[in-house]
Amino acid sequence: MQDSSYGFLKRLLDTPAPSGFETAAARLWRAEAETFAERVDADVSGNSLAVVGAGGTPRIMLAGHIDEIGVMVTHVDEEGFLYIEGIGGWDPQVLVGQRIRFLTRKGDVVGVIGKKPIHLMKADEKEKAVKVTDLWVDIGVSSLAGATERGIRVGDAGVVDCQMVDLGNRLIASRAVDNRIGAYVVLEVIRELAKGPKPAAEVIAVATTQEEIGFHGGGARSSAYHVDPQVALVVDLTFSTDAPGIEKKQVGDHKLGSGPVLGRGSAAHVGVFELLAEVAEREGIPYTIQASPKFTSTDADAIYLQRGGVATGVISLPNRYMHSPNEIISLDDLDHTVRLMTAFCRAVDGGTDFVTR
Repeated sequence: MQDSSYGFLKRLLDTPAPSGFETAAARLWRAEAETFAERVDADVSGNSLAVVGAGGTPRIMLAGHIDEIGVMVTHVDEEGFLYIEGIGGWDPQVLVGQRIRFLTRKGDVVGVIGKKPIHLMKADEKEKAVKVTDLWVDIGVSSLAGATERGIRVGDAGVVDCQMVDLGNRLIASRAVDNRIGAYVVLEVIRELAKGPKPAAEVIAVATTQEEIGFHGGGARSSAYHVDPQVALVVDLTFSTDAPGIEKKQVGDHKLGSGPVLGRGSAAHVGVFELLAEVAEREGIPYTIQASPKFTSTDADAIYLQRGGVATGVISLPNRYMHSPNEIISLDDLDHTVRLMTAFCRAVDGGTDFVTR
């Protein structure tokens, strides 16, 4: 990974952009794309697109969602305390004591999550798991009017206020790994393809929106309909099984540094999987395999049945501490995923047949 790409990665991960409020991260992504892509665009759903090999065959869509989990203001009381609900799937235990950065019409507002001190809890309260409804956010005002003056309104979104950290040993931690890493990867593939000969395929990287709340398919559904790809590669995260308490029999054996994880089943097309595995072995890229017999819980679920069907592959990176303020991934896995997807895109041309017969 070059220093310029690492700098872009850090800026992208540190930019607050929860589901439904991805504008700032999307603008940053498009600005970077404009330095090397043939065409850069956005759509009404907030998805961002970058193209190389325009006019080539087939059309390959590379999808990585750019949103992150966050919180939303649901109520402001007369004393100026904010009450919140999660945007995406939170374990409320990890929110206790965190700082929250709200994105308001008057700029960012930082507050701290509060709860009843342990000294004042009854014995039975100490044994109960915290719920989001037990928490509030203190922004340092003493009235509803004070909160309003700061720009706070019901419906304002926020994120945990912490920055990416380099842990050493090629590991980083960030609140936005899931899945701004995917948006980063697909753009890095475009960057790599733009350096060499023009690919035979038209390759379109899409930073999709609203995946974390996308039970309806999120931005992946609308962008896949718009792009109308014949092939798609979806990049997301999966559970790293090298942390205590993770059951490998449930999710497979995927360690940090063991390479990209190739999905099988459900939305993953057999031909795409086999070509990904073949390319990985030819290029000397390590990988593991994950079974998804029902659904993938990724953008692939919204893409593979669009229009007449899309030959879709699912590629994940191992991730420790999913949906927490400190998700950890390996930069080696990041680089290997970019290499694999770049080689795959160059291996596909107009003669590649993914029709299942």
